[in-house]
Amino acid sequence: MAAPTMTEERTIVAPEETVDTPAMVVDEAILQRNIAEMQAFAAGVGVALRPHAKTHKTPRIARLQLAAGAVGLTCAKLGEAEVFVDEAGVADVLLAYPLVGEPKLRRLLALMERAHVTVAVDTVAAASRLSEAMTANGRVLDLYVEVNTGQDRAGARHGVEAVALARELAQMPGVRPVGVMTHEGHAGASSPGAIAETAHAAGRALVATAEAIRAEGIPIRTVSVGSTPSSPYTPTIPGVTEMRPGTYVFNDNTGFRHGRIGPDRCAARVVATVVSRPAPDRAIVDAGSKALAYDPSPSHAGHGYVVGHPAATIARISEEHGVVVLPEGEAGFAVGDRVEIIPNHVCPAVNLTDELLVVRDGRVVETWRVAARGKVR
Repeated sequence: MAAPTMTEERTIVAPEETVDTPAMVVDEAILQRNIAEMQAFAAGVGVALRPHAKTHKTPRIARLQLAAGAVGLTCAKLGEAEVFVDEAGVADVLLAYPLVGEPKLRRLLALMERAHVTVAVDTVAAASRLSEAMTANGRVLDLYVEVNTGQDRAGARHGVEAVALARELAQMPGVRPVGVMTHEGHAGASSPGAIAETAHAAGRALVATAEAIRAEGIPIRTVSVGSTPSSPYTPTIPGVTEMRPGTYVFNDNTGFRHGRIGPDRCAARVVATVVSRPAPDRAIVDAGSKALAYDPSPSHAGHGYVVGHPAATIARISEEHGVVVLPEGEAGFAVGDRVEIIPNHVCPAVNLTDELLVVRDGRVVETWRVAARGKVR
């Protein structure tokens, strides 16, 4: 059987360029295009863009987002926010994660000396501790009420439950509810045919909740949604004022699910080398769980998408080995050959590396430090 020809999917590193593998490589042109297009979309629908930095964890990319027009950044953890404030000059940060514990309260107060910080809360217990810390230190902290619009992770349930939480927050000294936020991740997990309506429903639920809170006399000014897969939909709901996508800067294999992007929009790839060909239907690459992470994807079977080889499947990974199952006659997997793998979920994959190799016209031109990697506290 003749070997199938490689598809037209483009690798981003020139064949003659030397790269020590495994390495996370970023195509500068695709990255810049992704940043510019999301910023233009936000402007077009009249909402502020506050990207989630958990995807790239890199000060250089944060500066690109701010230069393009982002109003600030979203972070999950204080450690991430500290890096971006101190190394990227970010002046406005949303911590979209509950802050609990005395060490974090001390760090939050210190960070507030260097930037404007807003914190998301979804319980009275967490808010009460924030209130006590702010009052004791003569500070006032802006809060977003985190609202569950269907993902059923964190968040007060939209409607009555979230309104009741906002009412209690408004009575606490040292804090003030200024916004509501949701992460409509369940929309991205829905089928391609259902994503638009699921995202729209989440947006409508959040806007209705904000209006109900305002009816209590609480001046909610920000209505914030956040999810890359649902980003074409939720921000278009009248009343939404802010969007917080993250994955869009790089995109990944999971993003293929809804048919809007393919490999040509994926800026970040793990470049790997074929280190063994123990059987005709099996090759081993030097990218395992320490390079690709373990997240599954509904878009393509296995642990990542091998660019130019859609029929190849990274069937299993151990720490340092990626086991690639090949169809009969698949070309390009001799020992020493190099492949580019689009991770299933790029956020944890980036968190596994110290640096991004930045490629321009196929050549590695810069190295950017992933300064916020491992900042899980």
